[in-house]
Amino acid sequence: MGTDTIFAGSIPAIYDQYMVPLLFRPYAKILAERAQVIHSKRILETAAGTGILTEALHETLPKSEIVATDLNLPMLKRAAQRLDAPNVRFEFADALALPFDDAAFDLVACQFGVMFFPDKVKGHGEAARVLRTGGSYLIAIWNSIDRNLATRVAGRAVADLFPEHAAAFYERIPFRYFDTSVIEHDLRAAGFNDVNVETIELISRAPSARDAAIGLTQGTPMRSEIEKSGPDALATAADAAEVALRQFEGPNGFEAPMSAHIVTATK
Repeated sequence: MGTDTIFAGSIPAIYDQYMVPLLFRPYAKILAERAQVIHSKRILETAAGTGILTEALHETLPKSEIVATDLNLPMLKRAAQRLDAPNVRFEFADALALPFDDAAFDLVACQFGVMFFPDKVKGHGEAARVLRTGGSYLIAIWNSIDRNLATRVAGRAVADLFPEHAAAFYERIPFRYFDTSVIEHDLRAAGFNDVNVETIELISRAPSARDAAIGLTQGTPMRSEIEKSGPDALATAADAAEVALRQFEGPNGFEAPMSAHIVTATK
C-alpha cells in the first residue's frame, strides 16, 4: 500500500504528458465550469497534482485568488511550472491537516485526490473547517473500476504479468471510494449540510493504445510496483497493456468509457 501514493522520479512528467489528456483534463474542465457558476473569490485546491485543475480554475476565474496544495513535492513543482500568475500560489500541505485559518476560503476543490486520503471524514472535515459558512466543496471522485475501462483493462493486463507485485493496483485505491451513499455519509459526518452527487460519463482519449499504455503503466504509482520485477519489467508491462488496450482503438484514435462522480457540498 505504501507505493500507492508515490508520484516521484519521472512519473510527474509522464503523468502530465499522457495521463492528463487521457483522464484528467476533461473532468478538470467540468469542475472549473462548476466553480465559475459558484464564482468564488478565494479558492483552495487540495491534492493539486501537476496543476491541471489549477490551470482550468484560473482560466475560468482569472481574478480569483487560488492556493493550490499537495503533499507530493515533485508533482507540486511540476504544477508551479505549468502556471505562473500573481494570484495563484502553490504550497506544500497535507489535506488532512491544512495550515490555514478557519473560514478562510469560499471554495475548496479537489480533483481525484480524496480517494487517497487515509481518513476520508477527516479530509472532508478539514475542507469544511477552512470554508466560510455557505462555502462550497467541489470534488471529483472516480466511479467503480468497472466503469473505467482503460484503467481496468491495463491494470488487469499488468496484474496478470506480475501478480506478486502489481496485482490490481487500480482496484486497491483510486477506484474503491465510489459508493455514493458512503460519500454522502462521510461528507455529512464532516459537517456539510447539502450534498449533491452527479455521475458523469465521458470518453478517455489518446492518439493510440500505445500512448494510453505508457500513461497507465509509467505515469502512475503502479510503476514502482512494476519495477520491482526487474529492469525489463516496465517495458514488458507497457507492451502488455498496449495489446490489451488495442480493443479501444478506432478511426479517431483511442477511445474508452470513463465515469466519475462530481460532488458539490455546501457548508
